[in-house]
Amino acid sequence: MAEVLPLSESELRILESLIRHKIRFMVVGLSAAALQGAPVVTEDVDLWFDDLSDPGLSRAVQEVGAAYVPPFGLNPPMLAGPGSEPFDVVISMSGLGKFADEWKHTREIKLGKLRLKVLSLERILISKTAANRPKDKLVIPVLQNTLRTLQVKHARRRKPRTNRKPAVQRNR
Repeated sequence: MAEVLPLSESELRILESLIRHKIRFMVVGLSAAALQGAPVVTEDVDLWFDDLSDPGLSRAVQEVGAAYVPPFGLNPPMLAGPGSEPFDVVISMSGLGKFADEWKHTREIKLGKLRLKVLSLERILISKTAANRPKDKLVIPVLQNTLRTLQVKHARRRKPRTNRKPAVQRNR
């Protein structure tokens, strides 16, 4: 059975090109939460880049027919062109440190043939709480429940299993 991926082929090509060009980025926000199992829906994929001035970033997206548009005036940086529609470029996250500080809080998630770095659910929850926007307040309980569920599953996997049956004492 073929794997159903949440992104189109052109969107996956952008991510693959970024990885191939060794551009340091992570998926953040609700898309990162969804990739970790949270039952949430979002219309965009937030990407946080280590260095927006890296010339490799423009080369990576141009290779697949898209473009990096640097910030100007009040307009934030963005990706444009085929396959770039769902991607938003994030330059900071409420309640969190700089990219380099948060990089150590990423998890690697397999998406098709790609291995993406995504911000941990714990850090996403901190950011959503700090942002304190109405839309964030709505998903905080969902993220908390998902985090608890994942922690329980992880604890069960780490618990040593003993397959030995208790010794039976025999009366003689």
